[in-house]
This record gives sequence, structure tokens and C-alpha cells, in this order.
Amino acid sequence: MTAEPTTVREDRAAPSRRVRPARGVAGARAAAGLGMALPPILLIALFIGFPIVLAFAFSLGFTGGLNHTIAVIGQNVHEADGAVPDLGAYTDTFTSQRFLGDLAVTVAVTLTSTTIVVLLAAAIGLYLKFRGGLVGKVLSGLAVVPLFIPVVIASWAILGFYSANGFLRSVAAQLGVEFPVWSFTMVTVVIGSVWTSLPFATLLVTSGLQAVPQAMIDAARDAGASFWRVVASVVLPMAGVPIIIATTFTAIGILGSFTVPYFTGPNSPNMLGVDMSNYFSAFNQPQQAVVMAFVVFAIASGIAAVYVWANFRSAKESGAV
Repeated sequence: MTAEPTTVREDRAAPSRRVRPARGVAGARAAAGLGMALPPILLIALFIGFPIVLAFAFSLGFTGGLNHTIAVIGQNVHEADGAVPDLGAYTDTFTSQRFLGDLAVTVAVTLTSTTIVVLLAAAIGLYLKFRGGLVGKVLSGLAVVPLFIPVVIASWAILGFYSANGFLRSVAAQLGVEFPVWSFTMVTVVIGSVWTSLPFATLLVTSGLQAVPQAMIDAARDAGASFWRVVASVVLPMAGVPIIIATTFTAIGILGSFTVPYFTGPNSPNMLGVDMSNYFSAFNQPQQAVVMAFVVFAIASGIAAVYVWANFRSAKESGAV
């Protein structure tokens, strides 16, 4: 009598299912997270978002409510016809030769100063990356010195340094050379903007360049690449995101600057930060000043879009998104 073969059954483990918290627990966690994030959101909305909305409505001629007082005090105020906005303030501003000249000066100073700052920061960072040593440390140390000097003091120092009886003209006079007077010109505005913006840009650019792997540089050198080829093909592309971030931060800071152009620049043309203050206080035209503020805001938003793109690209490369 033969025994029947026994059948062995292998119990397969059921696929593990992700245990989801109960709806009540998930709702409590979501409410707690919202409660922790709500105070800063409300603070930003109350002290930044709400005034921006009010100012934008005022620029379109809605002078009622909280805009009533400034509309009564201000001159050349255009009022909307019921719910129909009035673009008279925008027409006045964009047909003003003073505003157009100040806008051109603002863009020119921003582009020039930002370019100089980024080039100086990149030069210091490259020297530290490839040479280092005592000279590199001295350069990096001098680049961050303006970070600890108040902007007002630096502006007055720059103004006196390049004035008619300043240090440079005094030294040039001893040598029989007529040095130009740069105080109260846009040249000193550019110099002051570079002075105040260089420390932060140097820190960002230098850190980005130092993060480039040395093995990549050595591999390029072993392949016969020259110094400038290594810089252009390896170092700068790999440090591109920090350089873009430094550029955008510098450009936005210079675009909205007030202290440096106010102390060192001419009365006209000057940058829009000073022009807005003049229109608001000296000329008593708050509506036109708000229009200028939104022009600066629009330009800064375009620069900020590049910053957001750089951050998104950096997060994507790191695998965060």
C-alpha cells in the first residue's frame, strides 16, 4: 500500500498595507500644523500684504476708506469713478521726463554695480579655490569688512574721499594731476553700491566655488585643459546656482537702495528709491510715489523669478523635489 504524497502548502505572506492614521488623528495633525504656520502667515498678511493691496488700490484712484486721509492731504490725486479705476497717476508718472530719467539711471546703476560685485566676488572666490594662502585670506577678509560698517558712515566716507578737497584730489594735486570730482555723481553711487553689496556676494560665491569637487578639476587638468578652460567648463557651471542667487540678491538690494544714492548721488537724476521719497514728502504727490514703488516692485519680481528658478534647480539636483 503506497502512501499518498503529502502536499506541502507554503503560506505566502500577505502584502503589508500601510497603516493610515484615523481621520480624526490626521485632522488633528493638520490642524496643529496649520495652527503653527498661521501666526507668521497672518503677520505677513497684516503688515505686508494688506498695505500692498491698499497702496495698489490707491494708485488706481480708490481713495476711500483707509486711503481717505492721504488722498485729502496729497496733491494731484486722481480719483476713480465708482468701481472704474483711474489710471491718471500712471499716465502722469510714465509721461514725466524726470521719472523716465530716474528709471534709466536706476536700471543702469543696478546692472553696472551688480556686474562689478559679481566679478569681484568671483575673482576672490577663484583665487581662494586655486591659490589660497595668505593673500587669499587677506582678500576674503577685506571683502567682508563693509559688512561691519554702517551704510550711513560708509556713504559719508565715500563722499568725502572723492570730494573736491578729498584724499584722491589732494594726492593728485601734489603730483600735478587734476583728478575729477566724483562726489554727488552716479560714480559714487556705483562705488557705494559695490561697497555695501560685496560682502554678502563674496560669501555666497566663495562658498559655491569651494563646494566644487577638487577631483573634477584634477580630471580636467589631466585631460589637458587650461586654467581658463577649467574655470569656464567645470568650476563656473557647477557653481552656477550660488552665483545666480548672489546675483539676484545683489541686484534686488541695489535696485531698492536709498541710503547710498541719497547721501552720495546728485539731486537729479537719481535712483527711484530717492525719487519716491521726494515725491511722497517734498512734492506731496503720494499717488505718483506709489506708482514708482510698484514699478520697482515689478522689476524686483522679475529678478526674484530668476532666484526662485535657481532655488528650484538646486533642489531638483539635490533630489529634494
